[in-house]
Amino acid sequence: MSRILIVGAGLTGSLCAYLLRKELPGKLQLVIWDKAKGAGGRMSTSRCPSDPNCTVDLGAQYITVTPDYARKHKTFHDDLLAHGICKPLSAVVEGMVMKDGSRNLVTPQGISSIVKHYLKQSGADVFYEHHVTQINLQGGKWQVCRRSGSPENFDAVVLTMPVPQILQLQGDIAKLIKESQRQQLETVSYSSRYALGLFYEAGTQIDVPWAAKYITDNPCIRFICIDNKKRNVESSGIGPSIVVHTSVPFGIKHLEEEKEVVQPLILKELSTILSHLPQPIDIKCQKWRYSQVTEAFPGCPGQIPLHTEPLLLCGGDGFTHSNFDGCTESALRIVEMLASRL
Repeated sequence: MSRILIVGAGLTGSLCAYLLRKELPGKLQLVIWDKAKGAGGRMSTSRCPSDPNCTVDLGAQYITVTPDYARKHKTFHDDLLAHGICKPLSAVVEGMVMKDGSRNLVTPQGISSIVKHYLKQSGADVFYEHHVTQINLQGGKWQVCRRSGSPENFDAVVLTMPVPQILQLQGDIAKLIKESQRQQLETVSYSSRYALGLFYEAGTQIDVPWAAKYITDNPCIRFICIDNKKRNVESSGIGPSIVVHTSVPFGIKHLEEEKEVVQPLILKELSTILSHLPQPIDIKCQKWRYSQVTEAFPGCPGQIPLHTEPLLLCGGDGFTHSNFDGCTESALRIVEMLASRL
């Protein structure tokens, strides 16, 4: 039985595990490592520190289904709707620009519920706070080292983290990447931004006529969302939450600053847009160094092999584009390659 390591418990990694279990049942031992404390990656749903029932989506907000992907990935969308993971977006989003025939899906339990659904279906052994630092060849297998804990050996490894993090890995992998591949990997680029999550006491009223709004005339803030209103979920006893996304120029300008310095700047700008906002009981500030892909790997192949025997692949939205269907496309290409080799 081949032992496969998937690095990254985001959408691409969880989908890979789910699809591999379906494609090769009983033939694989699937292991997932992620450096974070929980699943989701940039599909992150964060809990209020003082009330874990109150949550907010700090990364992706919803799934946009275009007519093309509605046909190509229909089974994935239908599965999420059938399980109640997703439902059609019905709330008002001011300033949203939609292409003809496109629709949006929201997640009643938070955007990370999509990733958790695939992880559960995969049956993979998932380990958090496992930060991969080195990958070495040893006896025809990959020896994978992490920041704390003993190295482990695997028959194949799939890397789904942002491309710059792949290029930072130490060990044999740094020597095995061909120069031409390295040059192409170095062309992959990402936007950066901050996200602020504001959590409120139960019963707090936030009186705005929209669930979410795109802001075009503020140098700091690009998007504001009343999260429970977006999901169309009203629960008595659970307070509302708000997410604020900054603009990319603001994110880049303050990227290397501490969150404690940046948070007051965002709150000050927020007060100019929503002057009567109640006082939150908790605030979380998230730095998205790798927010969305601005330049993908040439040709958008979905995945590339860094080594063939044993197999070492990398994939994710850096090899397609930054949305649900881009990650789905990458996962399909990764599984296609693995299934042909294992």
